[in-house]
Amino acid sequence: MKRAAVLSLIAGAALVAVAVSDYLKSIGRPAANPEPVVFEIVRGQGLGEIAFALRDRGVIDEPWWFMLQAWQDGAGHKLKSGEYEIPPGIDRSRLLRLFVSGKVRQHAVTLVEGWTFRQILAALRAQPALDHRIGDEADGAALMQVLGQAGLGPEGRFFPDTYFFTKGTPDVEILKRACARMSAALVQEWPRRAPELPYRTPDDALIMASIVEKETARTEEKREVAGVLVRRLRIGMPLQVDPTVIYGLGERYDGKLKREDLKTDTPYNTYLHRGLPPAPIAAPGLASLQAALNPAQGDSLYYVARGDGGHQFSRTLDEHHQAVDQYQKSKQP
Repeated sequence: MKRAAVLSLIAGAALVAVAVSDYLKSIGRPAANPEPVVFEIVRGQGLGEIAFALRDRGVIDEPWWFMLQAWQDGAGHKLKSGEYEIPPGIDRSRLLRLFVSGKVRQHAVTLVEGWTFRQILAALRAQPALDHRIGDEADGAALMQVLGQAGLGPEGRFFPDTYFFTKGTPDVEILKRACARMSAALVQEWPRRAPELPYRTPDDALIMASIVEKETARTEEKREVAGVLVRRLRIGMPLQVDPTVIYGLGERYDGKLKREDLKTDTPYNTYLHRGLPPAPIAAPGLASLQAALNPAQGDSLYYVARGDGGHQFSRTLDEHHQAVDQYQKSKQP
């Protein structure tokens, strides 16, 4: 009996030794996934659930060893919820440190310069990683109140940029950040404006910036376009810019601006109404805002698209007609 007990103890010790050896060897073993794996730890998920989920995703082979090391390292209750990108070849220790660090995967949504509020909402709705809380029929006034901007319309109030976020971030949070960025840009740039501009408030500059944004995509000529429009304001000349007319038409615009459209009376028709339109028509970028506040000096009052992305600027109406003949009428079929 004593001999059998001794043999049993020896066998047990041998098994433990083998297990310990296997465990120690597994510590530095690289992850099994040959490609990056996106893995999400759900809030409230236990260590065992996480370990077996990692095995099912092909990241680890031995969930028990993973659990044992987590407890040994004191990480069992420290794994943070969120979405992680697990690189191939990561060992178990580094994987645990990743989960403890909370360095979760970042997503991105880009708000493009010149986009309308409707286009911005469409971009947010198309981003599946956001928590969609803004309804399909969003009330712009109510939304601006939620953002702390009660009384303001949403058009032009969201700074164009790429915004990074983690999975499950509410869509309204992106708007909150973009709105704060635009407000900060106005606060920063307004004191740097040129003297004697025909603007009463920073909102006037925002409206002008939105027009400049829609009129030209070329940074190097934004100040020149702004200069033309500011000079028109100063002498009481109608701005006569097509993007404001298009904006006023809304869904009636079919993609081609017609002569009768220029006669359609909306508050945004700058052929019929002098001065600035009542609100921005799009989200301007920083370059357009700076151009509106520091327009180029000069005496040109007209410009026409050349067809290469730039514009031909003219001082007189006769020069403008010649430019139109050269760059526009010659291209008509």
